Amino acid sequence: MAIDIKVPTVGESINEVTLVKWLKSDGEWADRDEVIAELESEKATFEINAEKAGVIRQIAKEGDNLAIGDIVASIDTEAIQPETPKAKAPKAEKASVTEKKEIAIEPVEPVTDDTKASPVAAAIIADKKIDSKNITPSGSNGKILKQDVLDILNNPGKKPGIIAFSRNERVEKMSNLRKTVSRRLVEAKNTTAMLTTFNEVDMGPIMEIRKKFKDKFKESHGVNLGFMSFFTKACCFALQQFPSVNAYIDGESIIYHDYCDISIAVSAPKGLVVPVIRNAESLDMAGIEAAVVELATKAKNNKLTIEEMSGGTFTITNGGIFGSMMSTPIINIPQSAILGMHNIVERPMAVNGQVIIKPMMYVALSYDHRIIDGRESVGFLVMVKQMLENPSQLLFGKDPVEALLHL
Repeated sequence: MAIDIKVPTVGESINEVTLVKWLKSDGEWADRDEVIAELESEKATFEINAEKAGVIRQIAKEGDNLAIGDIVASIDTEAIQPETPKAKAPKAEKASVTEKKEIAIEPVEPVTDDTKASPVAAAIIADKKIDSKNITPSGSNGKILKQDVLDILNNPGKKPGIIAFSRNERVEKMSNLRKTVSRRLVEAKNTTAMLTTFNEVDMGPIMEIRKKFKDKFKESHGVNLGFMSFFTKACCFALQQFPSVNAYIDGESIIYHDYCDISIAVSAPKGLVVPVIRNAESLDMAGIEAAVVELATKAKNNKLTIEEMSGGTFTITNGGIFGSMMSTPIINIPQSAILGMHNIVERPMAVNGQVIIKPMMYVALSYDHRIIDGRESVGFLVMVKQMLENPSQLLFGKDPVEALLHL
């Protein structure tokens, strides 16, 4: 008996997905609930599982666009499960000089599971401990030849496969995720009255805290103490002080939020994604750092769900990790503002008539001027700056003495 595996419903507004990768080959056995393929929608990558144990019969191909309900594969549930092959005996860790010579005259053997090499090339790879993935094969059927290995040894700084003065062009199909990112960026530029205001932050106090407490923090909470938790905490207090920055326009209405769902821009293998930290205003520093690590790991592995990327009220993006000095981030619609972090650079600063070298960071707030006025945008960014330069204010959202005196 054969059962069909169909494209499941993944969201209200999603009508089409792309089959990105088969994880089970045609004719291969799959256990029940085992992942057999990866699909990509315009918002996220997700997996489909085998509903029953059996042999997979592929129907769709990698790269095919499929509608919701289309058949991806069928499973022959009456097929007999093949026996599990016995594990091969481990090879000896060391070989004599005579044995090494014998290896060189043996028939061609795979260097890795999917790469083959000539006997001489295989011997050089083993002797020089070269990663075969860095070698561009020139032989038939993808075979690595002796000259391919010598080219790597003679040109260690040259990227494999790059030919001098080449004018080759490659055409690649745009993924659904990249299409969505492109559409939303253009929509944000065309439908919002976007402006950007800048400021700079002395990162010295935060860097001192991290230097002093990072080991104890890691030991106590199991996560590293990064910059993102400080910025997220500061933004949550500022968003509650300036609610229009945490709001967005819906038709002729303005929707305000009494909570802070902070979207964190993450560069994933297939494009930019913005997973959301829910109720960030209620989390402590360790909770924020743990959420950042979890979401960033899922993004890297293409495991984010649509729910984890939907519903943010404000976005933080960190171009500084790539070396950006200053930029104007684009609003993540339907949100009304986005904060851009940049790299930390030691610069001379005038303090009380003296020049002092300080670690400084430029910060930028892009905002929709239709809903956020200049006073609110500048006030928001100044408040974030003050909290970061005086981290004790992150306890109460204001100066501790003023909090004590109820000022």
